[in-house]
Amino acid sequence: MNTVHTVAQLRAALSRARQENKRIGLVPTMGNLHDGHLALVEMARQRTDYVVVSIFVNPLQFGPNEDLDSYPRTLAEDQSRLLDAGAHLVFAPSVNEMYPHGMEGHTLVSVPGVSEGLCGASRPGHFDGVSTVVTKLLNMVQPDIAVFGEKDFQQLAVIRKMAHDLCLPVQIMGAPIVRAADGLALSSRNGYLSEAERRTAPRLHQTLKYVEQQLLAGRRDFASLLDEATRQLVDAGFRLDYLELRDAASLQPASARTSDIAILAAAFLGTTRLIDNLVLKLT
Repeated sequence: MNTVHTVAQLRAALSRARQENKRIGLVPTMGNLHDGHLALVEMARQRTDYVVVSIFVNPLQFGPNEDLDSYPRTLAEDQSRLLDAGAHLVFAPSVNEMYPHGMEGHTLVSVPGVSEGLCGASRPGHFDGVSTVVTKLLNMVQPDIAVFGEKDFQQLAVIRKMAHDLCLPVQIMGAPIVRAADGLALSSRNGYLSEAERRTAPRLHQTLKYVEQQLLAGRRDFASLLDEATRQLVDAGFRLDYLELRDAASLQPASARTSDIAILAAAFLGTTRLIDNLVLKLT
């Protein structure tokens, strides 16, 4: 496994892979890798011959009061894990390499509709930053497939729409959420939790499961159900950002006629923002 830091080095390595007629997969990450990331690598390995993992903490998707400076950067540990996972190439560019003329005035890719509300409402500009850097990475690597985690449900919807609307020749694939034994969705930000907060954190998933069970049992009073679930989370010590039922395909608010429902939540424990989701089919 090689690690490169410039676009020129990246393209040289990919040129050799293409000369050997290898099918290329891309797994974009911000590093500080956990088993959830490695599941994305495994999905890419199963479907391609040459897996590129990008590691880049993208300043463009962080708001002014978010954790850009404190976001963990663990390149050496990440390289070791990716070597064991069977990745072929790590692309770990600097900010100057990705934004050589700075970010002020940089072209932005904005995806309407699915980027609005939910995380888009609480993190203004976040999805413009995500869609811009992912577009750049897709253009740099030009993979056959790119794999993203379904934990970031709205982000995946944004990237799928972006790739479709811009006619990008890549298949966007979603990988199922990887969870700890107690149900907490794996996330790099879980490391910010105190011991007490970590014990409380699984309640987020448990509450989503309660909503799922109620819906599968035939309950359709969405507003009162979400009120109940909100009280459960607040009583457990969460500060809720949002808890919503959306159409899993369009991300429009769910109605009694919606068949595929996404239960989407974001909540704070202390200063740590956690997100989770469940998707279910109603008959």
